[in-house]
Amino acid sequence: MALSLPKNLLPLLLLLLCCLGSTRGGKVQVHLVPHTHLDTGWVKTVDQYYYGAHNEIQHAGVQYILHTVIQELQSNPSRTFNWVEMAFFIRWWNEQNNATKDAVRKLVTETRQLEFLNAGWTMNDEGVTDYNSIIDQMTVGLRFVEENFGPSARPRVAWHIDTFGHSSEMATIHSLLGMDGFFFFRVDWADRRNRQESKTMEMVWRGSQSLGQSTEIFTGILYSGYGPPKGFCFDLQCSTVVPVQDDPDLEEYNVDERVADFVNAVLTRNSCYETGHVMLTMGSDFQYESAVENYLNIDKLIHYVNAKSDQLEVFYSTPSRYVDAINKLNKTWTLKTDDFFPYSDNPFSYWTGYYSSRPGLKAY
Repeated sequence: MALSLPKNLLPLLLLLLCCLGSTRGGKVQVHLVPHTHLDTGWVKTVDQYYYGAHNEIQHAGVQYILHTVIQELQSNPSRTFNWVEMAFFIRWWNEQNNATKDAVRKLVTETRQLEFLNAGWTMNDEGVTDYNSIIDQMTVGLRFVEENFGPSARPRVAWHIDTFGHSSEMATIHSLLGMDGFFFFRVDWADRRNRQESKTMEMVWRGSQSLGQSTEIFTGILYSGYGPPKGFCFDLQCSTVVPVQDDPDLEEYNVDERVADFVNAVLTRNSCYETGHVMLTMGSDFQYESAVENYLNIDKLIHYVNAKSDQLEVFYSTPSRYVDAINKLNKTWTLKTDDFFPYSDNPFSYWTGYYSSRPGLKAY
């Protein structure tokens, strides 16, 4: 006699089987990646973003991010941070004394707590920029890293989390630059949905048909944005922060609730991947001005989830550490050979207007 299950239980059972199957008999490995995303000009000028001026337009002060992040990394050797836009970092670096520079070099090259991602002058657009300009701006940032931190600090991961669609030309450029991985968020909503259902959010991307395998790069699509799971933003800019309150003598003790919510969020993401490794981005636009708020709560989250959950192992990480862990699985990936264009974030919102503006520049 065949076993029959109520229809409303089937989706839950399938999700549970996906989660169990992807752990390969062990705990899901949760890579927490603290980061910030810095527009090099958007609604404020670069100077205003750096100094924290005109916060009535947008609250953002990049100089404070670097000051507080460096302090927090030094206070706990398990913590990590990931930096992308060298336009801001170089400006801050040039203002520091030798003692601070030496301390930052140690974080980059010895303890490996501070990692450069991409390391171009900015996170360039992929749709309408000329490849000469892309190579030039990448050269400026990479040369700075090489001259000030040495070859061991060279970025291994390309990070384009906020560009509106993705070109195979960028896969080619990043692979030829020697990158080991390429991560981004903005792909067409229907493509994302299909990839989540088929567990093909990660792949090998061959950027150039003529150059072939030399332009292949491991590529991952972030689950649902480049911020933390819903309810786990601990930054001062978040409108609703639910801190980890771990004193059992207080009325609002919430460790068990916070752990349960976090486990559910991770297992939902894990159901869309097939390695048993999940990368969670902990940060968003211009966050970590007061890094202590983020790190104290993330520290507690890591401690209590590892102590109370038999499903997850959580730790500070970086995208390159994530790529290393994935490579050890020796998995065969699906192959992509075309663009992630055009981009639409819902059925009626195509981000294609920038193809038709400034036609003289685009023609060039």
